[in-house]
Amino acid sequence: MRKLLLAALLLPLLAQSQTITTRFEQSKGTQTPTYSEIIDWWQKLDAASGKVKMLTMGMTDAGYPLHLVVVSSNGDYNFANIRKNNKRIVLINNGIHPGEPDGIDASMLLARDIVANKWKLPDNIVLAFIPVYNIGGCLNRSANYRVDQDGPEEFGFRGNSQNLDLNRDFIKCDSRDARAFAEIFHLLDPDVFVDNHVSNGADYQHVMTLLPTQHNKLGGAMGDFMNAQFEPGLYAGMKDKGYDLIPYVNSFGETPEKGWPAFWDSPRYGTGFGALFHTFSFMPESHMLKPYDQRVKASYALMQTFIDFTSKNSSTIRELRAKSKQAVRTQTEFALSWTLDRSRSQNFLYKGFASGKKPSEVSGLPRLYYDRSKPYEKQIPIYNQYVAKEFIKKPVAYVIPQGWWKVIDLLKINKVNMQQLKKDTTIEVEVYRITDYKAGARQYEMHHINTEVKTSSSFQQIRFRKGDWLIPMNQDANRFLIEVLEPRAEDSYFTWNFFDAILGQKEGYSAYAFEDIAAEYLKNNKELQQKLNDRRNSDTAFAKSGRDQLNFVFQQSPWFEPAYLQYPVYRIISK
Repeated sequence: MRKLLLAALLLPLLAQSQTITTRFEQSKGTQTPTYSEIIDWWQKLDAASGKVKMLTMGMTDAGYPLHLVVVSSNGDYNFANIRKNNKRIVLINNGIHPGEPDGIDASMLLARDIVANKWKLPDNIVLAFIPVYNIGGCLNRSANYRVDQDGPEEFGFRGNSQNLDLNRDFIKCDSRDARAFAEIFHLLDPDVFVDNHVSNGADYQHVMTLLPTQHNKLGGAMGDFMNAQFEPGLYAGMKDKGYDLIPYVNSFGETPEKGWPAFWDSPRYGTGFGALFHTFSFMPESHMLKPYDQRVKASYALMQTFIDFTSKNSSTIRELRAKSKQAVRTQTEFALSWTLDRSRSQNFLYKGFASGKKPSEVSGLPRLYYDRSKPYEKQIPIYNQYVAKEFIKKPVAYVIPQGWWKVIDLLKINKVNMQQLKKDTTIEVEVYRITDYKAGARQYEMHHINTEVKTSSSFQQIRFRKGDWLIPMNQDANRFLIEVLEPRAEDSYFTWNFFDAILGQKEGYSAYAFEDIAAEYLKNNKELQQKLNDRRNSDTAFAKSGRDQLNFVFQQSPWFEPAYLQYPVYRIISK
């Protein structure tokens, strides 16, 4: 009797969910919804089913909050309970580039079909969607963006409300959007992260390509599993669904027949960011030149495949992540930089189109073209092996003076374990000094990039103040901390200019006044006098410049400011 009563209560909701169609369906696969339509649709699905809950999260640059939709077969939306009950969490991010809306529509269809019992969500999976991440870009609609993309009829813009590319903002968090995302990411601690995109580049037959986090960089047993099991499992699952998946075609301005290197996903990207927190992370890229309905259907199929594989390998994924978190707490060395190994590759069946050169009708010069009347299949190499070329030893802890609050805030956003000093304290620390770097000549995502960074180091007794921050290196976030706090790391906070204030000298001198002080100092410092003499003898230009010689003395005197070029993140080496 109870079962009959329950069925009677559920039937109206089920019927309602089945009738919640999408703009994509109503337009026969040619249109994608506006931002307000997206949110209204998800709210209706939430109201129609106990399997769906829509949460309001942090604010974005657009002035709207980021939303998180959770799909749970048993209606449990408490993430502590979900982890306790041994369920895997799959987080799917949509619309980071709103001109690439395939995932937005595919996610709506998938969630609706789960609610309507057209497709069963495995009991050991909880599915989480960000319906649209880049809200500002979604609001900025046009039919003219992404001129070389085949549909939909109108869509959003790549940049967010600050005109930032959010797929470069995961580490630096210049946007409120990225800060809201970090809140979601660390709340969920997802086992699998999927960031849906649409590709640019070459023309080929494949509807869907896949960019996983780089397996060597992911490292350890997780990296081995990613390369040997997870990726092949996705390829097999998509093959069963009628799709020939191919690695992301990292080939621009040239044809890919000879193969290409796997994409290097540094932590500025979603996949690289996810890897720092021991999450299997992927960036699907449907092919821009395929009709929109085909791309959405392929995105739908791939999300199903992610869920199926995660469900079937739930215990393994859980164990690998737990072991990775445990190992990183005691790991003593970390790779700081990597290089592509072109001696190793893996062959994939590539389905392309013949290509060639012909005169451009614009310039009259040779241009690349593809001939879709001449398809071909060929085994091509993907160079997907990277090797570490530089390592750094982990400190016992880092110390950051409280004045660098922008950096401290970023660490807090990413749930780093740290504590403030309770009193003024003198600590022996390893001190970096920036000896050379190349500052990017052009702006890049509100910054210039510091590259080719070189440092020297010394040990000093530094007096830190009450309130300065101590960051122990015995935590799950160790990889993240190495990547952001070591100045020579590719996406460190030094790379992204958070410490550029140290690159400018603040104190100076009046030459006429310092001349007498410098002369007296040299009389009492024979070693420095000898250094000055040696420099004169070896450098003719220096010998002819009184200003350069005076500055030489100043820079090696007690009056020269210690903060100049001194990196303000200090390493405690021993307890």
